[in-house]
Amino acid sequence: MLTLSPEEISGIGMTSQRTRNRMTSRLRESGIVDERVLYTMATVPRHLFVDEAMASRAYEDVSLPIGEGQTISQPYAVARMTELLLSDGGVNKVLEVGTGSGYQAAVLSRLVDTVFSVERVQSLLTRARRKFRALGYHNIHVRYTDGSWGWASHGPFDAIMVTAAPHTVPAPLLNQLAVGGKMIIPVGREDSQTLTVIRRTRQGFEESQHNDVRFVPFLAGKT
Repeated sequence: MLTLSPEEISGIGMTSQRTRNRMTSRLRESGIVDERVLYTMATVPRHLFVDEAMASRAYEDVSLPIGEGQTISQPYAVARMTELLLSDGGVNKVLEVGTGSGYQAAVLSRLVDTVFSVERVQSLLTRARRKFRALGYHNIHVRYTDGSWGWASHGPFDAIMVTAAPHTVPAPLLNQLAVGGKMIIPVGREDSQTLTVIRRTRQGFEESQHNDVRFVPFLAGKT
């Protein structure tokens, strides 16, 4: 079982609280205004969700490789997607598609009641689960599965966040969104993606487009 000391969690030098605070200052300057999101970004130890060799870069506003052809999203992307998810008020139950490093789920877990997260790469899911347990993030539930299937047995969800970019939105995910809920998802091809918010109403679905983004492609199947 993975254990982490208070010193490892708090960090030193380039992983210290002072460095995290500088990151949140940059996020604020970049247009993130939700103080709940900024506070959470300052407290969740991103350096523990990257390889130790890259820990000194954890609080730069860049995506970093985490193995298996995947990346941990840049802090601005995490903050912006989280801000959009919370923009209509409190959220109870969230589905995250693409656990990856576990960092986005960790941020969400501090802001919503329950996070259900699915991942198609077994090794990434195993590492993320160990980090959640070691950090005491007990309201995150994970499952090894093809992300396009979602997690229907726990739906419908108040919100769904997708952390990889499909060309088109998988229909099963739309079906797992509660009426009144929203999905935050990057949509498009590798060279042209748009962060999209899809809201489910009693009449159907409404879309709005936000930032241009760059995420890894949404892939089917399990590995």
